[in-house]
Amino acid sequence: MMLDFFMPKKKQSEPISGIDTAWLRMERPTNLMMITGVMIFSERLAYDRLREVVESRFLKYRRFGQRAAQKAAGAFWEVDPHFDISRHVLRTALPGRADKAELQHLASDLMSTPLDFSKPMWQFHLVEDYQGGSAVILRIHHCYADGIALIHVLLSLTDPASRAAPAAPASEAKEENTEDAGIFRRFFEPVDKVVNTTLKLGRGLVGEGADIVMHPTHALDYARNGARLAAEVARLALMGDDSKTRFKGDLGVSKRVAWAEPLDLREVKTVGKALGGSVNDVLLAAVAGALRDYLVEQGDSIPENLQVRAIIPVNLRPLEKAARLGNFFGLVFLALPVGIANPLERVYEVRRRMNELKESYQPILALGLLGAVGMGPNLLQQPLLDLLSNKASAVMTNVPGPREAIYLGGSRLSEMMFWVPQSGQIGMGVSILSYNDRVHFGLVADRKLVTDPEAIIGRFAGEFEKLLFITLMSPWGQDLDSLQVERAFKALGGPAG
Repeated sequence: MMLDFFMPKKKQSEPISGIDTAWLRMERPTNLMMITGVMIFSERLAYDRLREVVESRFLKYRRFGQRAAQKAAGAFWEVDPHFDISRHVLRTALPGRADKAELQHLASDLMSTPLDFSKPMWQFHLVEDYQGGSAVILRIHHCYADGIALIHVLLSLTDPASRAAPAAPASEAKEENTEDAGIFRRFFEPVDKVVNTTLKLGRGLVGEGADIVMHPTHALDYARNGARLAAEVARLALMGDDSKTRFKGDLGVSKRVAWAEPLDLREVKTVGKALGGSVNDVLLAAVAGALRDYLVEQGDSIPENLQVRAIIPVNLRPLEKAARLGNFFGLVFLALPVGIANPLERVYEVRRRMNELKESYQPILALGLLGAVGMGPNLLQQPLLDLLSNKASAVMTNVPGPREAIYLGGSRLSEMMFWVPQSGQIGMGVSILSYNDRVHFGLVADRKLVTDPEAIIGRFAGEFEKLLFITLMSPWGQDLDSLQVERAFKALGGPAG
């Protein structure tokens, strides 16, 4: 496997893949297709040092010197003849107290500001003075890479110590990056042959997908007759729209972002093990609980069957290709059981639903569909995008990052959060990222839907503490019966039954 930045230089223009073209076309004023990251450093990071790192490491990926051009013949990567790094590595400053609230406001403003399509679509915004250290806000268009690939890019910019040895030769660097790929856990272990077959059938899906969109009543016929992969696409088409809550509605052009104090990953693992589940089960149940508690505070009605459906990206690239740029992931739809009041019952229900998804072909089919619409006319993509986005209220990512502290430009990275963009009519994104034995939660929401995302994100820790309390009250190594669950929930102030 050869990393992208070790590949020989190619011609000035090259076609953009169908999948990456799909993400390029998804850009809307109400949902910009940017991946945004916030990195907080415990020591000062000088502008010249950051610029040096970007020049020497980030720009070794030749793709970041290219811009995306859309033409009548399709979409192409073109070398920017007027590339100027000063337009991509920028200084900024926070007003007033320069505290967390101001950094969140800056991140919100940048998330609501489109990148310049006439240039390579990425920027580093450095806040040199932030709470005794520094902060960096990274913006990059989704058409360049997915979250897993960008985590690898980030790791290539960092060192395991403040003063690291010179960069390794190409052969050693290749081996090191392959080993780093082991930190990325996946819900699924797809076989390359299955994925490749799905992509090859993409052109057929264009026509069949168009038939489903233009004639929704035909979806049931596809599902009954099993017409190739369109039968599975039809099942997605027949999925009902998401529940009507304040998290779903017309979007504006402004986003609001907030992040919470991190949780101890070791405690989360302990609770997951004690409850017979996984870290993911515990974290997703905490998200569901936080959303529920927020709705209750707003005075909204919460029926027992209320659910908020989230789209979860699933990595489909083989481990040996984890460091390549581009997009190679599928999607699953997870209905968060927001209507369940008991926190422990929510964990068990999340676990049940996640186990069902592990047997699903949704991720591979979503990958094929994205590739298909990227190869087809843009007229087809928008109805498909609207159809799928109506079925969810949020995009949720859960990415494991480095297990130990890392350094960028000699400065220690103390916290980091990343958000993938929402698409279509989806107005909320939840980010879960583990780093240095801590779990970081972030939330972004459309301002027309949620004006105070910090009121949601601040509830995540409390929801986890409920599960921790229940775990501590329970006999170790035994499954909790319904009576124990009821007693524990009463102790937390919840209703009986």
